[in-house]
Amino acid sequence: MNDRASTSPAAPSTPIPVREDWLAQRREEPIDPAMPILDPHHHLWDRPGSRYLHDEYKGDIDAGGHDIRGSVYLQCGAMHRADGDKRFAPVGETEFVNGIAAMSASNTYGPARLCAGIVGFADLMLGAKVDEVLEAHLRAAGERFKGVRYCSVWDADRSIKSTSWDIAEGVLLDGKFRAGFARLARYGLSFDAWLYHPQIRELTGLARAFPDTIIVLDHIGAPLGIGAYAGRGAEVFADWRRAIGELAQCPNARIKLGGMGMHMFGFGFHKQPLPPSSGQLATAWRPLVEACIEAFGPQRAMFESNFPVDKRFYGYGVMWNAFKRLAEPYSAEEKAELFFNTAQRTYRLPIASAPKAR
Repeated sequence: MNDRASTSPAAPSTPIPVREDWLAQRREEPIDPAMPILDPHHHLWDRPGSRYLHDEYKGDIDAGGHDIRGSVYLQCGAMHRADGDKRFAPVGETEFVNGIAAMSASNTYGPARLCAGIVGFADLMLGAKVDEVLEAHLRAAGERFKGVRYCSVWDADRSIKSTSWDIAEGVLLDGKFRAGFARLARYGLSFDAWLYHPQIRELTGLARAFPDTIIVLDHIGAPLGIGAYAGRGAEVFADWRRAIGELAQCPNARIKLGGMGMHMFGFGFHKQPLPPSSGQLATAWRPLVEACIEAFGPQRAMFESNFPVDKRFYGYGVMWNAFKRLAEPYSAEEKAELFFNTAQRTYRLPIASAPKAR
């Protein structure tokens, strides 16, 4: 694969900002604009200096010109309850997103069903006691609540950090965590994993131990390209590829193809004078995406936006153009899996891919 940045930067002390003026320098017409898309991974929040709510997300969708039929919201710590039992604080995020989903379902803002699926957070370290929290999420959002995401990113190189949370090593191996994880199947909930490539084998062990729970690996398992991994692209790629191949042998495992703009991948798109084109993105990502699809097949792989996190590195429409360039070698049926069907099945979404009425 192409080597990424050869420098060894630490994670920035302040977040990389979204620069609308920089992004505006790159506009592209949508490729195959009639292709139905489900975006299975995005966030919403209102943080100091960073607002990304329904209007901002819909604005990016409309400007990109792609046929986004619906989306799945992934937890990011937004709108937690400020009062009451801390175990239930994350239910506030589900309540907040369910309101956005209800707005979208009204058809007031167009036919796309944004946040049709919600993946929230529950502290699985609670063991069997996590049932109360899961049931509270289900009461808050009903059938829209689809699963739990648990961030377990950790590396011995502490300069590699992609979250403000301090996360311990080996979370997925912890007995208390697994006792809580075991409760997901009882409610028919899936699990999203956010981790770095040296941790993928921990997730494989989890998938083998709990074959009845759908497990989704976010952001292709983040093959690292910074810190201790900078300049070691071929070695990292080989290790990552072996690990995802092992995970793919678990029938309950799925993989999301996206998030590859983030700084820990080491591509450094945000350092360019102009935003990357879809052609540049496709060239950079092709070895990674092809390896994932080869391992999992189109029926268990899905393209994702990871917006607004990845908005720091390229525009929404340009990103989907890059994904469509990457999908060119595949059949129409395989493209439908990658852009729509896999996400629909994984998150049990009541959204149709039939052509919209004109």
